Amino acid sequence: MFSLPVRVYWEDTDAGGVVYHAQYVAFLERARSEWMRSCGHAQDRMRQDQDLVFAVRAMSVDFLKPARLDDALDVGVELQECRRASLVFRQSVGRGDEVLLTATVRIAALDATGFRPRAIPQPLFDQLKALEHDPRG
Repeated sequence: MFSLPVRVYWEDTDAGGVVYHAQYVAFLERARSEWMRSCGHAQDRMRQDQDLVFAVRAMSVDFLKPARLDDALDVGVELQECRRASLVFRQSVGRGDEVLLTATVRIAALDATGFRPRAIPQPLFDQLKALEHDPRG
């Protein structure tokens, strides 16, 4: 599983020093973006060169434990399913051995000019399909 380290700053928290629930969405987005970059595909380059962008279509989030100011977190990314025009990611936020949040995120492939669904270009699709992780084995 790909992991992005994240530090919790004051701007990420509410008045009590607990990470605001919507901030986790930003952490998850950053981790997916860095995962794509680690695969050799910066999102702006895909937009410019292939007229391709990815957008969140649906998200299911389970908040298990709170993260707090100054916590060092790890945001995990694992590609669960790669289809012709969509991806499904399993993600998590952890602090050491504790899992604080789990999420399933469905991503749609869109053309960058009209934001209409489109197929993922074959070379990218093949690369992503090879990275797909079957949780059953």
